[in-house]
Amino acid sequence: MEKKDIVSMSFDELSSELKSMGLPAFRAKQIYDWLHKKLVSSFEEMTNISKELIEKLNDNFVIFGCSIEKKLVSSYDNTVKYLFVLPDGEYLECVVMDYKYGHTICVSTQVGCKMGCAFCASGIGGFKRQLAPSEILGQIYAAQRDLGVRISRIVLMGMGEPLDNFDNVMKFLELVSDERGLNIGMRHISLSTSGIVPRIYDLLDRRLQLTLSVSLHAPNDEIRSKIMPVNNKWSVSELLGACRRYADVTSRRISFEYAMMQGVNDSAECAAELAGKLKGILCHVNLIPANEVPEKGHKRSNDTDIEKFKAILEKAGHTVTVRRTLGSDINASCGQLRREKIKEDNLGK
Repeated sequence: MEKKDIVSMSFDELSSELKSMGLPAFRAKQIYDWLHKKLVSSFEEMTNISKELIEKLNDNFVIFGCSIEKKLVSSYDNTVKYLFVLPDGEYLECVVMDYKYGHTICVSTQVGCKMGCAFCASGIGGFKRQLAPSEILGQIYAAQRDLGVRISRIVLMGMGEPLDNFDNVMKFLELVSDERGLNIGMRHISLSTSGIVPRIYDLLDRRLQLTLSVSLHAPNDEIRSKIMPVNNKWSVSELLGACRRYADVTSRRISFEYAMMQGVNDSAECAAELAGKLKGILCHVNLIPANEVPEKGHKRSNDTDIEKFKAILEKAGHTVTVRRTLGSDINASCGQLRREKIKEDNLGK
């Protein structure tokens, strides 16, 4: 019999499973508390449960977790980058950032990525598989155990496209916001997408109060299709139409992410066109000095061009920030540690 993924179960699902095994209702609360508050990695750590029940749990369920393969700590700003190894030997990354208001974690939702964006390291080596809700949660739990801190904010902006793993990500959101677990409210969660338009509408239907971050990175189809293959399926116009609808219905401000790449999308003309396209959308623009990935070849825009770009958007009435670079000494953007580890493993064969 295949063991069931217990950490991916909601409280009601766990209660139903335990009831079918003839266990009393209070056991569900005990076990759920151990899994999602005390963050145990094995049933043997559940000290108020009998050995007989532990054996029964081991026979029927498995606790999927993330094991630390490598950990880097920035000497500049205390940013921590983890390379985790999963039980099947796949690798994933996450980053914990230390802000004045608390700790924010950037988690992965897939092993690898299908999107193939020209400036991103996550898709190098291709897509391997989806992450289960427990494996997305596991990144947070492993980081909290290791650092001895409470994570207060979550960004789904690591490896992978969250909306391409829609059902598992929605289940993760249900679990992580459950008051019987970590109890992180939706307003403290950001979900990033490269622009899978039908799934934006599906997300809209759920009326969640999270922040939707859209990786736009270009003002028009000509540029965006060159750097983001997803644009060949859903155009800038279709994407911005979905974003406008999302903001209107939810009254939640959308964050447009814009990676500034020298000579690609950082001209004054691009800025003016972007300002016009975003007019009337409840939004915020986050300019990101592009991370330079050797295999990709793109260079980050210089600071002067970024400031000029920002000024044009602001003059048009948009709220704009330039993302502060965190963990620059540890290559804190996702995909690079995994890529290096896979190279090492291949050399060792």
